[in-house]
Amino acid sequence: MDPLWLTPVDREDVERGDGPDFVTFAERLLRVTKDSIGGPSGSLLKLRPWQVDLVGGLLARRADGRLKHRQALIGMPRKQGKSALGAGIALYGLAFGPAGGEVYSIAADKEQARIVFGTAKKMIDLEPEFANYFKTYRDAIEMPSTGSVYRVLSSEAFTKEGLNPHLTVADEVHAQPNRELWDTLSLASGARVEPLMVGITTAGVKSDTTGRDSLCYSMYQYGCQVTRGEFEDPAFYFAWWGAPEGADHRDERTWHLANPGLGDIVSVEDFQSSIRRTPEAEFRTKRLNQWVNTAAAWLPAGAWDACAGTGGVPDGAEVALGFDGSFNNDSTALVVVSCPSGDELPHVDVVEAWERPSTAGNDWTVPIVDVEAAIRAACRRWNVREIVCDPYRWGRTYQVLEDEGLPVVEFPQSPARMIPATTRFFEAVMNRTLTHSGDPRLARHLANCVVKTDARGSRLSKDAKASPRKIDLAVSAVMALERACTEPDPEPEPQFFSWADL
Repeated sequence: MDPLWLTPVDREDVERGDGPDFVTFAERLLRVTKDSIGGPSGSLLKLRPWQVDLVGGLLARRADGRLKHRQALIGMPRKQGKSALGAGIALYGLAFGPAGGEVYSIAADKEQARIVFGTAKKMIDLEPEFANYFKTYRDAIEMPSTGSVYRVLSSEAFTKEGLNPHLTVADEVHAQPNRELWDTLSLASGARVEPLMVGITTAGVKSDTTGRDSLCYSMYQYGCQVTRGEFEDPAFYFAWWGAPEGADHRDERTWHLANPGLGDIVSVEDFQSSIRRTPEAEFRTKRLNQWVNTAAAWLPAGAWDACAGTGGVPDGAEVALGFDGSFNNDSTALVVVSCPSGDELPHVDVVEAWERPSTAGNDWTVPIVDVEAAIRAACRRWNVREIVCDPYRWGRTYQVLEDEGLPVVEFPQSPARMIPATTRFFEAVMNRTLTHSGDPRLARHLANCVVKTDARGSRLSKDAKASPRKIDLAVSAVMALERACTEPDPEPEPQFFSWADL
């Protein structure tokens, strides 16, 4: 099965590369370390065609004979042979790298870092010929004939002093708490003639511990951009097996798309058992190699797309407007939801959104005059029942609009208000009792939402307070749907005074 994403590599670069030599090395000297459906422990490795193609691209060489790639990110779901592949690459780099070479296995913690390294040590123990070349220690493997060494490092404890790697194999890059270890080794390898850093990982949560895009997710996005031709970087290699966004995680065809070794080195029965006992977010990351915002993404994949309708909200229709304002960091959003009547379903659409441009400086602010003009224009276009808004920080604008006679209604984003509104919106999406126009900005903001649950119930939230991923259009849509589907309070009956009542 071909990868979902793969940076192109010229055939000539592959043919003059080290791929064939690696295959020969692996299939003659490397042995299976654990009994599995891929083979019994102690048997020689047999690389699958997709693995041969993978290392062929990774170890390609330029016309001048140098390795083509300096950094690589390889992504695949669990149980696809990542540890054996990483160990094989590390041992090949130790055996055939430069004299005085340094190879490192790295991971987020010591236990994870020892998985690839431990697999390499077991491979040496299982192959008698390796005893003539390697010496193994608790945290190192040496090749005395060249003075090269293979060590294990983790983000928990490492020294920046004296590192000079020519090959780094990073296991489960998605778990790195920050960029420090990766960037340190990248900088330290700069003096090498042919440095190579290889990250082998499954997907995970998009944010790191700071709420920013994680190292791995940033590399993943960069790899996608290089593959699409948005950036030219021939020194970056990217191969990613995974299910397409929106794919049904319960469909066996989706499993095969994401797992090149399914039915070969991992069984279909294992997936059938796992799907019944694994939360969807975990199944998507570990089994389908898809990214999630957190372990509790709000809307299931494909649910929002399934509600797409034709057309928009007709001019003159009775509607509620949802408004969520910011000044400079978050986006500012204005959403319209039609009020349902008879058999008609409420329809959701974006009126406008204001986000900081990627090229804007720190002094950029939301154009308040433009925002107020857009709200007035929406009120002229539709019969607006309510302009639903959180009063936080935008009190002046609300007062101005209210003084003009516009129907401003405060909707504080407190748990008491947002929990029932979140529940209504979620049920409407899951039951397909709303439609929308397919605006990609709203879809993106909804995909960024996670669920915050406490004793009072669940409400949508960012995955982290400092996260750059916006949810303001989603918040506006939730508020607007809540008010559009709520019957307005009846007009009070006129009261007449009579002396007879006294």
